[in-house]
Amino acid sequence: MRLSAIGDTCHALAVVRRLQDNWPGVHITWIIGRTEAALMSDIPDIDFIVFDKSRGRAAYRDVRTALRGQRFDVALCMHASMRANLLVRSLPADIRLGFDKARAKDFQWLFTNHRIDATQGEHALEAMMAFATAIGATATDLRWDIPLADADRSFASEFKTPGRPLVVLSACSSQRARNYRDWSIDNYAAVIARLESKHNARVVLTGGPSAREQDYGARLGSGSRAENLVGKTSLKQLAALIAAADLVICPDSGPAHMATALGTTVVGLYATSNPERTGPYLSGRFTINRYPDAVKRYIGKNVADLRWGQRVRHPHAMDLIEVGEVTEIIDSFFENREL
Repeated sequence: MRLSAIGDTCHALAVVRRLQDNWPGVHITWIIGRTEAALMSDIPDIDFIVFDKSRGRAAYRDVRTALRGQRFDVALCMHASMRANLLVRSLPADIRLGFDKARAKDFQWLFTNHRIDATQGEHALEAMMAFATAIGATATDLRWDIPLADADRSFASEFKTPGRPLVVLSACSSQRARNYRDWSIDNYAAVIARLESKHNARVVLTGGPSAREQDYGARLGSGSRAENLVGKTSLKQLAALIAAADLVICPDSGPAHMATALGTTVVGLYATSNPERTGPYLSGRFTINRYPDAVKRYIGKNVADLRWGQRVRHPHAMDLIEVGEVTEIIDSFFENREL
């Protein structure tokens, strides 16, 4: 069970693939959120049950109905939140495996009867992979294998131009209270100008339908040759674009982890969250990490003194990331990548 968000469900898919690589033919049912199902639910070797939180109490009844008559050896409860916890005891399994007590948010430990080993300082993907380890799976190569339909690949191919790299820029993270993960429009505009002038890149702007994302897309698109697809793609079309891209640029957000799953390098922009916990897992050397500086300036402590994963809740923290350090990383990527 992992309901949301996009990045975390990408991590969970890597766990599922490890289970399948250890035990070919294993029967896996995944309880997942409605939005996330739009990306994952056509995977042919997993049975999906969609939890639609917009249905309120009826969403829990839907899951119980879908589970009726089934029995599982183990339930991997990889989502610790009160909404998810309320589902746990409905899961027809003798073993309900959850996080260790320190990481079992919203009292998840009260709802599960087994826990993964406690540890500190793990990336979110590694923390989820501990569920596979706990039930006896051995390490295998990471894989995701998200299927993409021909129509979605065809859509993405329209943005591929011979001799020009394709860069997907997803400027905004999810719009939550005091999130503060987004870099400024002016800074993004400077990066786009560099991509276009120095690297002759074709830049595609992506994002969701929120007012903030629409504003970013409109303003960045009007001041450059960047193509504004903000709010105009499905999740599958976005995935196909990311898979076709040479590079993705984004803050701490779902596209960073989609790109990891799809094999595309990410320039991650991190200051309010720790990339050692939530950064693009395979693109660490391309990730800007100003989190230690933000912790020092706005919390007055060192990273080692904080709770693992603690965020910096300050609206100016992302301003610590300078345009020059981002363009330097981008230049290095294009100058050194294998052709």
